Amino acid sequence: MSIAENYLKIRREIPDTVTIVLAGKTRTPQEILEAVEAGATDIGHNYVQEAEQMCRDLGEQANRITRHMIGPLQTNKINKALHLFDVIQTVDSLEKARAISLRAEKAGKTMPVYIEINIGNEAAKSGVAPDMGTLEVLVAEMAKLKHMQVTGLMTMGPLTGDPEDSRPHFRKTRQLFESLQTLAVPGITMETLSMGMSDSYRVAIEEGATMVRLGTVVFGARSYNR
Repeated sequence: MSIAENYLKIRREIPDTVTIVLAGKTRTPQEILEAVEAGATDIGHNYVQEAEQMCRDLGEQANRITRHMIGPLQTNKINKALHLFDVIQTVDSLEKARAISLRAEKAGKTMPVYIEINIGNEAAKSGVAPDMGTLEVLVAEMAKLKHMQVTGLMTMGPLTGDPEDSRPHFRKTRQLFESLQTLAVPGITMETLSMGMSDSYRVAIEEGATMVRLGTVVFGARSYNR
């Protein structure tokens, strides 16, 4: 099946309330445009330079896309990220949040962000510990930042061969998400729960995801030799 057919098939299969973010890593402008022509609205990038190049390649067509930062954001890339992305999904510390808010103020904008949760407490992954006490403190401090707004949570989940292995992790993330909603911290709007990728998006949706990040299931296997 073509990229367009893959996208449309998945779009028909999942609830309209779930946003599909297509992972643009290693993809060509032609592949991205085929998905956009089929109705895709949101594209995620792992790297600032990757998004920058894609915007150049797409030209005016780039304005049709909502762009998400879905990879780790280095502090020295924040200024560029503010101009390239509509949302940063990978804020993993108060220090990073403060740096984004400070630079956003200078840029004259307010940046929507998600807090990244390291739901499996994996040493090799970034993200905030999945502890409600830690999150309460973090959110209270982030709410004070005037040029950055927390609008959701994001998690990767463990990469295993069986999507069911991710279910308890997604469930725990949803519980944290709902607990933060209940807190109703002024300035914090828990609207989006971003979790689930090509191998696990169905389980993630069953566990409450309102956004999934899909790559190979739409575009096919990645090629790193382009």
